[in-house]
Amino acid sequence: MKPRALIGFILFLGIVVMINSKPVNEYISSMGTKGAILAFMQNDWDSQIEFLKKKNIPPINARVDRVWKGIPGYNGLMLDVDGTKDRMKKEGKWDNRYVIYQEIPPQVQIEQLGAVPIYRGNPAKPMVSIMINVAWGNEYLPSILETLKNNNVKATFFLDGSWTRKFPEEAKKIVMEGHEIGNHAYTHPAMSTLSNGRIEQEILRTNDIIQKATGIEPALFAPPSGDFDDRTVNIAFRYHMKTILWTADTVDWRKPTPAQWLSNVRNKIGNGTLILMHPTESTAQSLPSLIKEIKQRNLTIGTVSQTISSSRVQLVE
Repeated sequence: MKPRALIGFILFLGIVVMINSKPVNEYISSMGTKGAILAFMQNDWDSQIEFLKKKNIPPINARVDRVWKGIPGYNGLMLDVDGTKDRMKKEGKWDNRYVIYQEIPPQVQIEQLGAVPIYRGNPAKPMVSIMINVAWGNEYLPSILETLKNNNVKATFFLDGSWTRKFPEEAKKIVMEGHEIGNHAYTHPAMSTLSNGRIEQEILRTNDIIQKATGIEPALFAPPSGDFDDRTVNIAFRYHMKTILWTADTVDWRKPTPAQWLSNVRNKIGNGTLILMHPTESTAQSLPSLIKEIKQRNLTIGTVSQTISSSRVQLVE
């Protein structure tokens, strides 16, 4: 007899012995055999429940870091005791597949931090994002989109307003592929050198053009060349937009070889990493290798909004 079968047989004999004892007979007569056996099983479930409760994961609050600025929070996990017990009763046995957890949001979310730039997701969140800033060139977009599609990956494309005005069908195609769209200003300026009125114009005009082309109003703003100041972040926040920077830069505008391209970001890939690139030849050549490496590290690839949200990765997937 196999060990598991032997254990089950011994447990069955134990139940039979208990059922044939006088106190248990009286108990069964009041509850019925099925109910009594279920009650004995539930005693063991209670011990399982107490053990799993010790493994609850507390939520992590969003915070402002001296280096990384706004760091999003991350939901905790708490055992749903009543839901788990009800599920076990329905199944008539204990099975870890039927254990139910609830996500517990942090008390402080990234939105509550006010106008802060965001360079990364939470360091406890095993998810990264591919962010592609598009201000020029269409030659390598089809190849990049095909790679993303073949690998079932959704990226975030930050579109320049003047590019979107010239190529609305290209912008629409990116959306139809299921990718997220962000705002990359209108004329690719150094935002910190502009007047308040011009900063506002760059953001709002781009939002308007993207919405007309794709039907989407962006909620994320990536300042061109990573140039911004407090005014830029405050104005974007006033229009309910988060200012997004990056954790790792491919520096693909320098036309690196695929090996150099990967080397620029490889050591920075980890929980919450936002990886910056553009629709260049080196990116088109190197992107498949990057995706493969990320997946080999057991990291999920999500959009920027997904990575900087507090939702746990299991539910994002």
